Amino acid sequence: MFAFLLWDSTTQELFAARDRFGVKPLYYCADGDGTLWAASEIKALHAGGVPAEPDPVAWASYLASGAHDHSERTFWRDVRSLPPGHALRWARGRLEVSCWYDLAARVGPDFDSRPEHEVEDEYRALLGESVSLRFRSDVPVGINLSGGLDSSTLLGLVHEAEGAREVQAFTFTTEDPAYDELPWVRSMLEGKPYRLVVCPLRPEDVPALAASVQYHEDEPFGGLPTLAYARLFERARDEGVTVLLDGQGMDEQWAGYDYYGRAGAGPVPLMQGARERAVRPECLVPEFRALSVPLEVREAFPDRLRNLQYRDACYTKIPKALRFNDRASMRASRELREPFLDHRLLELALRQPADRKIAGGVHKRLLRRIARRLMPAGISEAPKRPVQTPQREWLRGPLRGWAREQIEIGLECAGGTWLDPKRVREAWKDYVEAGSDNSFYVWQWLSLGLASVKHAAVCQPLG
Repeated sequence: MFAFLLWDSTTQELFAARDRFGVKPLYYCADGDGTLWAASEIKALHAGGVPAEPDPVAWASYLASGAHDHSERTFWRDVRSLPPGHALRWARGRLEVSCWYDLAARVGPDFDSRPEHEVEDEYRALLGESVSLRFRSDVPVGINLSGGLDSSTLLGLVHEAEGAREVQAFTFTTEDPAYDELPWVRSMLEGKPYRLVVCPLRPEDVPALAASVQYHEDEPFGGLPTLAYARLFERARDEGVTVLLDGQGMDEQWAGYDYYGRAGAGPVPLMQGARERAVRPECLVPEFRALSVPLEVREAFPDRLRNLQYRDACYTKIPKALRFNDRASMRASRELREPFLDHRLLELALRQPADRKIAGGVHKRLLRRIARRLMPAGISEAPKRPVQTPQREWLRGPLRGWAREQIEIGLECAGGTWLDPKRVREAWKDYVEAGSDNSFYVWQWLSLGLASVKHAAVCQPLG
């Protein structure tokens, strides 16, 4: 993982590049006068002289469809994110951006025809190498765990590679039995020499924590799960653990999400995990909603399943998760490493035919076979939990007053220009009283309020 800039004083040229999947950030702004600004945080560009003006197209796209972090566009006008796997050259006022890594080109259109056991052995060896590589450090290294297959695989690989080495494991809990994965995590760690650090997130923590995380994110973030991670990284700092390993990336490699099993059944929406609509575009002012830009995804493969996996890895799931988690970890000055996003793993997994990913209603089939070699079968078969926090319950329960306050702040600056106040308030009332299954659209409006408090420029009237 990397993002860097090199200045050649002899040729007066700047070269910059970003890692293959965008683990680390790099933002830039090029004006019409031949000046280039670049930084790892958007707020640094603003501090350096780039005007802090919101991008209404990005906000409209986010509020209308939930799309964000899928292109070089950010939520700030004229500020661009260098795409993952891309490089930038700037010389004498001229800017060139080029691609140096293309996942689809590396994978190719054809499937891997080798026997399955050969693929399993190769992938298993690459997993071990990737985890060992990311344990290289002269400071303490820990691991983030949840209760599912990916975390159990990570734990098994760490135990195999590090043995009795002192490694601390971290997990968050909201102390709600309906969502709590702590029992699974404790079961995973039985017989392992690793100390578990439990990091609770409670309703009373949310208001102040959300304001702080919003400042560091610079853009809307992923709700309570991101706040739970922020609390975890704070605790890692308190425990003196500088580097943490995470299990991001296996669902996209091995078709872990439920909708992958319906790959041939028509379009798959951006937002999953609830029975009801995730967004409320009808609550936007029509002129503002018209600014929304549809998500354009490259159809890189001849089959529907791999195109969905590619979409999630390069446009939707992985890009936003990496941004959320990088900012949350760096807020506490912790380094987050992603061993499962080793490019060799993704390339090998995407070359595999569908029946090695999904068979008989079982997702991540080949990965489960590998996991059983590392952990007890009962752990590797833990059920998939798409919703990890009680966000919908908290926002209409103990956080109801705070949520309403943030929505009203957003309406104060965007009501009538971006949001339709009457429709928003009616939808909020229905959410609280009728018990909507989905809270994403509420969090979108909250994000507008949070951003408005931190950045007075947000929600300027359209003109």
